Amino acid sequence: MEEEEAHLMPATPFFPLAGLHKYIAILLVVLSCVLVHRWSLRKQKGPRSWPVIGATVEQLRNYHRMHDWLVGYLSRHNTVTVDMPFTSYTYIADPVNVEHVLKTNFTNYPKGDVYRSYMDVLLGDGIFNADGELWRKQRKTASFEFASKNLRDFSAIVFREYSLKLSGILSQASKAGKVVDMQELYMRMTLDSICKVGFGVEIGTLSPDLPENSFAQAFDAANIIVTLRFIDPLWRVKRFFHFGSEALLAQSIKLVDEFTYSVIRRRKAEIVEARASGKQEKMKHNILSRFIELGEAGDDGSGGGGFGDDKSLRDVVLNFVIAGRDTTATTLSWFTHMAMSHPDVAEKLRRELCAFESERAREEGVVLVPCCGPDDDKAFAARVAQFAGLLTYDSLGKLVYLHACVTETLRLYPAVPQDPKGILEDDVLPDGTKVRAGGMVTYVPYSMGRMEYNWGPDAASFRPERWINEEGAFRNASPFKFTAFQAGPRICLGKDSAYLQMKMALAILFRFYSFQLLEGHPVQYRMMTILSMAHGLKVRVSRAV
Repeated sequence: MEEEEAHLMPATPFFPLAGLHKYIAILLVVLSCVLVHRWSLRKQKGPRSWPVIGATVEQLRNYHRMHDWLVGYLSRHNTVTVDMPFTSYTYIADPVNVEHVLKTNFTNYPKGDVYRSYMDVLLGDGIFNADGELWRKQRKTASFEFASKNLRDFSAIVFREYSLKLSGILSQASKAGKVVDMQELYMRMTLDSICKVGFGVEIGTLSPDLPENSFAQAFDAANIIVTLRFIDPLWRVKRFFHFGSEALLAQSIKLVDEFTYSVIRRRKAEIVEARASGKQEKMKHNILSRFIELGEAGDDGSGGGGFGDDKSLRDVVLNFVIAGRDTTATTLSWFTHMAMSHPDVAEKLRRELCAFESERAREEGVVLVPCCGPDDDKAFAARVAQFAGLLTYDSLGKLVYLHACVTETLRLYPAVPQDPKGILEDDVLPDGTKVRAGGMVTYVPYSMGRMEYNWGPDAASFRPERWINEEGAFRNASPFKFTAFQAGPRICLGKDSAYLQMKMALAILFRFYSFQLLEGHPVQYRMMTILSMAHGLKVRVSRAV
């Protein structure tokens, strides 16, 4: 009988009834939170955001094409907010908003603690990572050097020298039918140049045999990894346990530091030797020497710039390496790609360069060496050297179309594609967007150059003529619209120097060579602070006298 009653009793449910109510209540609470969160973001312009994780999933999915992902959003909305765990990023492309952040309310938008925490391992307290008094001291010192006519004249000599070295390498590659990676060669040229001009040392990476360049490889790896930190919520965990990308970062920084400290030691030794021989006045014509002197002044109690220790000098060196090497080489690479993909532009540029050569030769009374044939290496090298000798700081100003081509390249392929700023206090941007203290605002030069509301219906087209007015003179644009060199108090001090080096190199190369992209070679950017090419720029090169 008991067995029969037990058989007739209903089976026990999987969840007790009270427990089922509890799960339903939790589910309703979660759904309510999601709905409330979605309702609070109903007016937000940007990718879909979820509680806690924000838009992390969509950002990670589009990380390899982040700049173009932002173009899509910013072409529909001038301002886009992207929520991330524990913070939010506001991206802007409207020049009015950019001017507010970079100039009008400059003090409210420093680099900030968040940005510095990501970049500190690489840039330390250098000028690109510093705020406040430390930034002002470095900027004052650097601006003094960049304003020096001695440095400008010395830079022109060095840029010409290394452009000719690059020409020699390309001449031999042309003769041998070799494929070359122009991005790698540009990186070597600009690294050698910044070390000579900025630090007073020869490192020889552009030697004909192209020696191993472990510093450059380590520096690029470190740059890629610190950029990934901006969207990787686990990077601090990786750093703590020393695994994954953070382990590779530590190895890369070790190699970077070994190179950097060796440059500092060499420069200090040369200064000591020069003082002992009574030639110390020659030691002042570069940036590193100036900072070393400031450190010495501070050490002896005279109130110098606080750069007495090698760690501070290390930060100075690396910040100027990224400014003098990466940004210039990247722009040269994209310029070369644009010229190859727009043969009409390349031909128009070559006509300008040939006309310039003839005019300058007449002015200087130079009889140009005839280039007799493709195998006449000596005559070809002599003609290239003659042309290079006609290129000076002042004469390069006559090459209006070249300047327009470089500027158009920077409009579409800015060396720094995004530039984030911290937010000290809550603020309202001119377009009405509210930003909160502790978040970040990023102006996006890559997107700004492609916005029709900034540049008109042909914004996405490479058209250097947009920079030339009816009289044939160069037409400037507002620095808050054309932001390749920043704007406001942080505007790039090395702008003129960068143009000088780029125009010096490009005038020589595009006067005497033509380039053809290697068949099937992919050209796309990689995600790092600089818009470099992920696979380099493999080309075939031929002489074009």
